[in-house]
Amino acid sequence: QVQLVESGGGLVQAGGSLRLSCAASGRTFSTYNMNWFRQVPGKERQFVSAVSGSGSTKYYADSVKGRFTISRDNAKNTVFLQMNSLKPEDTAVYYCAADLRRVGVNVMDYWGKGTLVTVSS
Repeated sequence: QVQLVESGGGLVQAGGSLRLSCAASGRTFSTYNMNWFRQVPGKERQFVSAVSGSGSTKYYADSVKGRFTISRDNAKNTVFLQMNSLKPEDTAVYYCAADLRRVGVNVMDYWGKGTLVTVSS
């Protein structure tokens, strides 16, 4: 069982920045692909970003590309999402998710409880 705990959410003015953190309990954290998703009530969950186990490969949704940066510190079992130039449409609950890369299983294996990011206009 892997526990994920997000932190760093809060209220920020448009144009501001926040840094989200996700602390994981897994003993093989460096083998997990780590992901950030976000969700607004009444809307579908949206992919935000992902990073490979080594940190060498990163992916971003078009909506955040150039503004957000994903990173990880495997020594600390933590993944980060640096969010710059925030826009009101970035307002959502942000979730950390771990993909253990099980063969034939193309879903996230573990999810955090989320952290709320509110961007005021």
